[in-house]
Amino acid sequence: MANQTSSPVVLITGALTGIGRATALAYAQEKATLVVTGRRDEVGKKLAEELHALGAKAEYVHADVSKEADVRNLIDETIRLFGRLDIAVNNAGTEGTPGPILNQTVDTYAQTFNNNVLSTFLCVQNELRVMKEQGAGSIVNVTSAYGKVGGAGAALYVASKHAVEGLTKSAAMEAAEFGVRVNAVAPGPTDTGMFDRFAGSEEVKDFVKSLTVLKRSARPEEIAASILFVGSDKASYVTGQSFSVDGGATTG
Repeated sequence: MANQTSSPVVLITGALTGIGRATALAYAQEKATLVVTGRRDEVGKKLAEELHALGAKAEYVHADVSKEADVRNLIDETIRLFGRLDIAVNNAGTEGTPGPILNQTVDTYAQTFNNNVLSTFLCVQNELRVMKEQGAGSIVNVTSAYGKVGGAGAALYVASKHAVEGLTKSAAMEAAEFGVRVNAVAPGPTDTGMFDRFAGSEEVKDFVKSLTVLKRSARPEEIAASILFVGSDKASYVTGQSFSVDGGATTG
């Protein structure tokens, strides 16, 4: 269980847009100490300034989390800056190249799996490296409703999110012995740039939203609220789980 008696140190990957950005703002409002990361330095530095304005300690660290050296540096820099890592939110990912499986290639496979699976593996591995020494910590991987069901025209994305769900469960089984919880939050359609790109049109977006019980997409802030809960000591008896936050899309 993360030591959150004082301001928790929180790392968020893919923090510059969408769910990651909403999560960073939510943690800042809770006065957490934040490390946010991405590949666009100007945007990242502006986000850190915005988080400061909300009263949080915050630093931006450049990283491509599909690269091992970048991830190791990211975790080491977090420890150098703040001395520990209490909560890690592994949110970085891509929609890949949607389309029929007959149109996919080795290159589109590699792009999707490097950004969604390899990046999560590298982050979890390095986060556990420091959390094991602490004897405490909480990791939240952001997956997808598509990590639980199939999806025509999205085979590689779906497969990558199933992989992250499996990685989450397995890591939780290993990490429990040294006091670390590992969970996932699985959003459904959410009002982000990724959803816009994935759908490709308003008609497709409306169709996807119609598949939810609530008949709408989520606001990024709604997903962020679930991430904060799962990562916190309020969920201290929860590990190896995937929380569906999908408006009922996977209900039946």
